[in-house]
Amino acid sequence: MISDASLAGSKPREKPMEQNLKLTSTEFDTCTNTSKGDELLEDRGSYQRLIGKLLYLTITRPDISYAVQSLTLHVVRYIKKQPGMSLLMSSDSNEEIEAFCDSDRTSCPMSRKFVTGYCVKLGTSTISWKAKKQHTVSRSSAEAEYRSMAHTTAELVWLKGLLEELNMNLKLPMKMFCDNKAALQILCVMKGQST
Repeated sequence: MISDASLAGSKPREKPMEQNLKLTSTEFDTCTNTSKGDELLEDRGSYQRLIGKLLYLTITRPDISYAVQSLTLHVVRYIKKQPGMSLLMSSDSNEEIEAFCDSDRTSCPMSRKFVTGYCVKLGTSTISWKAKKQHTVSRSSAEAEYRSMAHTTAELVWLKGLLEELNMNLKLPMKMFCDNKAALQILCVMKGQST
């Protein structure tokens, strides 16, 4: 993948994406159809193959998931620096599922939509993760966090069904962690519980 992108001689990167990088249409040169600092790729097919390879790589490299969605050649240079870094699945699982979810408002300055992110672990092994822009604009961080929890809950329900079909005995209840007090209070009110 590195040689296909003609980056074998390039300098490796420490991080998958520059911290606090916000890509907007103003950083895109409409005359040459390129972002500032990037050269125009000669073959559209090679770009599509590169994206396909990076998407496949996110299966074992969740650290590049969000960066691949905002793809730059910077990601390939980061992979060059960390070739052996990937997820390992533990052989001794305690069959307990935990999920962690969050949302971030500042990730998309153009649409002002929050980005939902979650990570699901089976024992010590990460088995599912996602970072995606929410479909609608939330009016508050509590609403965005609640949407994040709803997406995570849907993923947990799907994983529970899948693992039960694989005859796996899961420890219930599954745990979900969120860092927004207002969203947790909304959830408790909907369940009819006191906070």
